[in-house]
Amino acid sequence: MNVFIRCTVFLLCLIPFALIVYAITTGSAGPDPAEFIMHSTGEWAARLLLLSLFVSPLRTWTGWATIMRLRRMLGLYAFFYGCVHLATFGHFYVGWTYSLLIEEFTERPYITVGFSAWLLMLPLALTSTRAMQRRLRKNWQRLHRLVYPAAILVCLHILWQARSDIGEPLIYIGLFGWMLIWRFFRQRRVV
Repeated sequence: MNVFIRCTVFLLCLIPFALIVYAITTGSAGPDPAEFIMHSTGEWAARLLLLSLFVSPLRTWTGWATIMRLRRMLGLYAFFYGCVHLATFGHFYVGWTYSLLIEEFTERPYITVGFSAWLLMLPLALTSTRAMQRRLRKNWQRLHRLVYPAAILVCLHILWQARSDIGEPLIYIGLFGWMLIWRFFRQRRVV
């Protein structure tokens, strides 16, 4: 794949993080900077996960096979933003206090669901290298199917934390759902 395209996508994925840092350092993050960081990184984690799932349909429709090389980068960036999202919650909202964390898990199921999505994405990030792909062989593809339940959990996380306006969560659910249905029917045609 063209190095220029890979570098461009890499830098484009970094722009949201740079904008978050800029907003924090200039004081334009609003009255609660921790909430700004948490919501922004959570949204970008979901968006990049969505984009990583969109790569396969795009390849099928366009025939551009080299786009598949961008999927790993998009997935790793989704995991990166998910890690910052989780770290922000852990640091600013529970102060890394175990008892507060357990309390949040029991009182707010959307936190449990979001954390579960992150846990499902963790082995995907850890095994995303070509060496792990060779080592795990067919099991690598099976393992990386965890992205689908992770995407479902991300949708639930977004939906459950929505207060009154569920428009944005429904957009995510619709887009993730469409991609999962597309994959289901595509697999049925292959088998």
